[in-house]
Amino acid sequence: MSHTEAPTWSEHVHSVLARAGHQRGGARERVIELLARQPCALSAVEIEDALRAEGTPIGRASIYRVLELLVEHGLAERVAVGPGQSRFEAIDPSGAHHHHLICRECGRLVAFDDPGLERAIDNLSRRLGVRVEHHDVLLRGSCEKCE
Repeated sequence: MSHTEAPTWSEHVHSVLARAGHQRGGARERVIELLARQPCALSAVEIEDALRAEGTPIGRASIYRVLELLVEHGLAERVAVGPGQSRFEAIDPSGAHHHHLICRECGRLVAFDDPGLERAIDNLSRRLGVRVEHHDVLLRGSCEKCE
């Protein structure tokens, strides 16, 4: 990696966890590498299924421990999609992010970017005199397939 390239998410994760005194572990490595390849949030069950399909199965309890560690260190975000239902995704160290729409019928999660929404949030922040450090938007409705 050259000095001008930003570290990948997984490199960033390893650096943050090493500074916090965490050793690399096999289960943690596999979950981190899987999340690094994902464009959007996955549930622990989806992570478990994907790792099993890759031939590197990990128990769900271990997956949850890794996810909690990543959330605790601000490296992954928990997207609460329903009562007792969460999905997890990498937090880009650059601050780049997207929001989600979840279909209440089929559970499909759709990622979206909206510069107008980002400007509205910035304007609201200034108007209220509050420095918004993080925000997430989850829209709920029916996708076009379920309407």
